[in-house]
Amino acid sequence: MISDRDVVTPEEIALARRRFPEVFSLPLKAQIVRALSAAIVLGLVAWCLFAFEVSPARLWSGLGRLAHVISLMLPPSLDPELLSEGAAKIVETVAMAFLGTVLAAVVAIPLGFLGARTILRIEFLRLGVRRGFDILRAFEQLVIALILIRAFGLGPFAGILAIAISDIGTLAKLCAEAVENVSERPVDGLRAAGADQTQVIRFAVLPQVLPVIISNLLYQFESNTRSATILGIVGAGGIGFLMDERIRGFHWSDVATLSIMLILTVAALDFVSARLRTALIGKTPVAA
Repeated sequence: MISDRDVVTPEEIALARRRFPEVFSLPLKAQIVRALSAAIVLGLVAWCLFAFEVSPARLWSGLGRLAHVISLMLPPSLDPELLSEGAAKIVETVAMAFLGTVLAAVVAIPLGFLGARTILRIEFLRLGVRRGFDILRAFEQLVIALILIRAFGLGPFAGILAIAISDIGTLAKLCAEAVENVSERPVDGLRAAGADQTQVIRFAVLPQVLPVIISNLLYQFESNTRSATILGIVGAGGIGFLMDERIRGFHWSDVATLSIMLILTVAALDFVSARLRTALIGKTPVAA
């Protein structure tokens, strides 16, 4: 129970402000840093708006044209041939994302262990591995796909490789961070019992990081399904290639149908992924 002596009165607060003003206000240096940071952010926003010619009038006119395009999509096409072809391309898109994610995981997980300071103690080697992650993550999937299409030709193969190459850097970095954050108690216990490094990784590190790795893989697979659509637009196969054809031909009702099919596919994958995550990791699934 709180007594009257435990309650600070406004008069006492005012007295404390007068006696110790530095406690109730930021230091001058902190105020200057905060003001400069706010000014830099606002300046960058203003420069971007000016450089990209963003204006209310342009936004309003663009929304009008967007409404016109949406009106052309209605009603969506129910052509059986389009539905059949779209379903086949959806399957191809999901397969591209799945295979690209699997290939990336096969390479990224071992590299992730090598990139963790708790596993690879040689500093310059570990930093070299880490910089390799950065190089792979620096290139967008779309750029990689454009390069690979020149090398391997049009089709899903280039898209699969683009997804795999891009994901290796991301998944390896996430794996390395998970390995570095494991609890040291099981590791120390096994080492005290005479276990070698391989046994420590197998029985102390891997059981702790496996749920994180699985969760990252499932999320990456969902993300890659959406990315594979964009890759199709540049000729790497999947439903994106079909959507690009319809957009170039101004067949907007077909575009609406393909978009709905893609949305339903992504929603289904999200639902299945949540249930898989629950079954494998044991967490309560979030409602899709």
